[in-house]
Amino acid sequence: MLLRILFLSALLCSGLAQAMLVEKQRFEIAEFTTENGQVIAPVQVGWEAYGTLNEARDNVILITHFFSGSSHAAGKYSEEDALPGYWDNIIGPGKAIDTDQFYVISVDTLVNANVFDPNVITTGPATINPATGKPWGLDFPVVTIGDFVEVQKALLDSLDIERLHAVIGPSMGSFQAIEWATRYPERVERLVPVIGSAFIDAWAAVRLERWAYPIKADPAWNNGDYYANGQPTEGLITALSYIIQDAVYPTGFNLRYPAPYTDAAPHNDIRASFSAWQQLREHAAVRAAYQDANHILYLVRASQLFRAGMGDNWQEALKGIQARTLLLPATGDQLLLPQMSRTTQQALEAAGKEVEYQEIPGIWGHLDGVVGMSAVAEVLSEFLQN
Repeated sequence: MLLRILFLSALLCSGLAQAMLVEKQRFEIAEFTTENGQVIAPVQVGWEAYGTLNEARDNVILITHFFSGSSHAAGKYSEEDALPGYWDNIIGPGKAIDTDQFYVISVDTLVNANVFDPNVITTGPATINPATGKPWGLDFPVVTIGDFVEVQKALLDSLDIERLHAVIGPSMGSFQAIEWATRYPERVERLVPVIGSAFIDAWAAVRLERWAYPIKADPAWNNGDYYANGQPTEGLITALSYIIQDAVYPTGFNLRYPAPYTDAAPHNDIRASFSAWQQLREHAAVRAAYQDANHILYLVRASQLFRAGMGDNWQEALKGIQARTLLLPATGDQLLLPQMSRTTQQALEAAGKEVEYQEIPGIWGHLDGVVGMSAVAEVLSEFLQN
């Protein structure tokens, strides 16, 4: 809900043009083997495309989405949709990612958080395991950012697309973009990690565990076996509340939610909650209607495990990258700190790579990598053209 409010405000401020109409498509892999050697059969994911694929099939830009996002990066499914995709302000005809020039593809990840959104297609714990006729639950294998990339690669291979003009993604999407350039350097010409990093350290992994803990602490989670009885709602809403808060810099958060001094009840009753917390939970509850608790846990784990190359030395893995790189951290990011992008830049430069660095200004912190991209649209456009 908060993201939708901020996104709508950004669109109104920028002057919203007629949105493209887009179609969700389905891709299936009959048997997919994960990095840990487990088989998922089948895997289904949704994908969208904007623009036209040229005859040489070399004008492709892959968009890799963030933790709570989906492949709906731009456009609308129908004229009646309230809002277009999350990066509609930079993807479209004549925009920074110009669909008059580029064929832009985005893919729903495995274990997409929004599994109950009718416009999302994904395979994960909440989907049916054909072998049992029941939801996978925790029988679903642990999956990694590398697995997300391999599913995307399978889709591109099916479309006979061998080279990518660029891979661009925010937050968890930055992990996928970097992994693409690390794993398949000959296929990626340009790399744009937005509000991202080439590694997750102990500090970041423990911070992400705060998103998982409320779910696992809710008795209704039942060790992941809750599908017959319903979601562990209390834990899920609390987890999503933390996710929303962590994505917003205090300046923006304090503009959106009431200050503690405005509440009378907490002054007199230790059991009373602040209005800010109550409103945050209300916003989280709206999101919870489309999301699954186990899917959140799997996405948290995939993010915690990320390091470029998925091996023991992410700095060494970056040496294989051939792509020109543009790092776009958000100045106020309290989740994936700008210093993490700086450290990534330093590792790339130490490996002799060509790297540009530009911070996204704004008051929304991590969210500026979604709602504030117009501030760096010109930088991104020039990078894609050169």
